[in-house]
Amino acid sequence: MDGTVDGFRYGAVTPVAAFLMACLGGALGLRCIVRSLLNARSWRPGWLALGAACIGCGIWTMHFIAMIGFHVQETRVRYDAATTVLSLVVAVVVVGIGVFIVGYRGTGGAALAVAGGTTGLGVAAMHYLGMAAMRLNGDVDYDPVGVVLSVLIAIAAATAALWSAVTVRGFLTSLGASLVMGVAVSGMHYTGMAAVSVHVHDTTRGTWAGDSPMSLLLPMLLGPVVFLLLAGAAVMFDPLLVRGERPSAARRGALGEGPVAANSGSGQRTSRHEKESPARRR
Repeated sequence: MDGTVDGFRYGAVTPVAAFLMACLGGALGLRCIVRSLLNARSWRPGWLALGAACIGCGIWTMHFIAMIGFHVQETRVRYDAATTVLSLVVAVVVVGIGVFIVGYRGTGGAALAVAGGTTGLGVAAMHYLGMAAMRLNGDVDYDPVGVVLSVLIAIAAATAALWSAVTVRGFLTSLGASLVMGVAVSGMHYTGMAAVSVHVHDTTRGTWAGDSPMSLLLPMLLGPVVFLLLAGAAVMFDPLLVRGERPSAARRGALGEGPVAANSGSGQRTSRHEKESPARRR
């Protein structure tokens, strides 16, 4: 028989909390990517990796906070721990691919299309891998139209987020971009959930393996949430992001950009030579 699916068991609590976590991860990720572009090239991979981890953790946390509110009236819902953790790894890795592409290649047409497409497909894969972690006494089916729509939303959201990460600089504009990202990612999630239907088996068939949402998801969510809070503290008090300035030539030289410093010095010597040459001609 068909199960009665309820995605809002706790009312607005889980959707709002999920949206806020998506916004938090997006905001921190965008600021980390901005920081990577303001810093020496040798530090760029670290900041890009931190940004990817923030965005990936934010999306994953959004998904499973929302899933705490998912309920099927005729059967209990449990989760497989290994598949749940794998979905987190997928989220961080695929976001990292897109972040590193735009971090080093910019937002040119081809680079942005590849980065946005890869990241969007990865985010959708994380969503459906997280759904595959569910264990219940029945079969989960998906409406193909809803699945395709959710994937398209994921690609559009990822492309917009990566474009914003490289082009947006100010704090308020980054905040606005993170809100848009939160709406898009949450919209992708609930569009995918609207495509779900459950066919429940005979309830006398016995028990099935897995952990309950509260016993598995709440402790597992604690790690990414703490990580996001610590990353937020690091980003909030970073002086270069607060000033929003690019480092000077001397600062870049101190950070290890030897060629930049050498070119700068050469340029200064040329400038002095040009200033002195008229005097010698006179």
